[in-house]
This record gives sequence, C-alpha cells and structure tokens, in this order.
Amino acid sequence: MQAHSRILRGLLTVALTFSLTPALTTVAPAATAWTEGKHYFLINPPRVPSVPPGKVEVTEVFSYGCPACNLFVPIMHKLQKTLPANAVLDYLPASFNPSEDWPMFQLAYLTAQSLGVADQSHDAMFDAVWTTRELSVIDPATQRIRDHLPTIDDAARFYNRRSGVPVDKFVSTAKSFAVDVKVRSTEDAIQAYKVDRTPTIIVNGKYRLYPQSAGSNDDVIELVNWLVAKETK
Repeated sequence: MQAHSRILRGLLTVALTFSLTPALTTVAPAATAWTEGKHYFLINPPRVPSVPPGKVEVTEVFSYGCPACNLFVPIMHKLQKTLPANAVLDYLPASFNPSEDWPMFQLAYLTAQSLGVADQSHDAMFDAVWTTRELSVIDPATQRIRDHLPTIDDAARFYNRRSGVPVDKFVSTAKSFAVDVKVRSTEDAIQAYKVDRTPTIIVNGKYRLYPQSAGSNDDVIELVNWLVAKETK
C-alpha cells in the first residue's frame, strides 16, 4: 500500500510538473519591441554625424544647470561601459533655460572643450553645481534661483582649480571667435534635432529619445545599444 502511494505521488508530481511547464515558460521576459514614434523618434531630415565612417555617434544633450541631467550622470557612465567599440559618445550643452544660467554653462563647457579639459572635469562640474554648490544657481537657504547667477569668470576659477587652466586664458578663450562658432553650431544642432528637454539622447543624427520615452534608465541603455546596432548594420 505504501509502495502504491509512493508511486501515485510520483506520478502526480510528474504530471504537475508538465502541467506547469507552459505557464512557467510564458512568464520568461521577451526582448523589448522598440517602436518608432513611441520609444524613439526619427529626426527628419537627419543630421550628418561628426564621426568617421564606420563609427556611430551617441550624443547626450544636457546642461550642468539641469537637475535631471545631474541625476542621469550614473546612467551615462553605465551606458558608456556598454557601448560597442564603434560607438563614439559625446555631449551637447543646451542653453534654452536662460533663467537658470544655462547659456553660461553652455559657454563654459564649449570653452573647456576648446581647451581640452571638458571631459576630465565633466563630473566635477556637476558636483560644483549640485553638491559643493560653488556654481549653484539655487540658493540653498530659500530654494529659489539666486539673485546673482554664476558667471563665466566663476566657471574660469573652477576650471583653474580643477584643471590648471589660467583664469584669464579661460575667459579670453570664452570670448574668442572659435568658441563663438562652437556656440552657434551647437545651437543649430539642438534645433535640428528638435530637442525640447534634457537629458535627450541622439543616436547618429537620426534618432531622438528620452528616459521617459524609453521607459526607464535601464531601458535607455538597451534602446541606445539597439539603435547603435541598427546603424552599424
């Protein structure tokens, strides 16, 4: 009787296992089906990327004065680590929020880029605005915009401490014709990409996406890599 019961229990276990197998397989996550017009948006006409043939340009449109961009910094680090070797990551500083000093931050980034110190100071600049607050646009006491916003001279002193660029050299470079051309080119690109918020990711001058459109921060990483693969083909 006991042997019969053990056999019966064994048969029931096998039957239950097979009956659950389809249900278990149905809950396995499937690859995300990315949809144009929902998760990402086609840029029409596309803008020719500024990278060599065979490379795919991935651009973050950002501002140091943007709190969402500050929170997005770790995601950009994670994205950079996942991108394939043929992808080139760069940054485009926006200026469309003048009340929070974005034009100054744009000028500071493009000046630092001209002097070859933008990349090495990128994270530190966010910290200067949002952590140490030496370049903050928000008064921590009132949580309102400061009466006196940081100037390009303030940014020059930051880059002097961080990268050793003389203050007068930074300021004179910021006023140079070459940087003025960079500013105009940046504004043209942002308009061509139809960027209306930050952070925004542009892939190879053809596709525009946001964390909100992708779904989540992790989805941004997956979607960008999918678009890079699409462009690589």
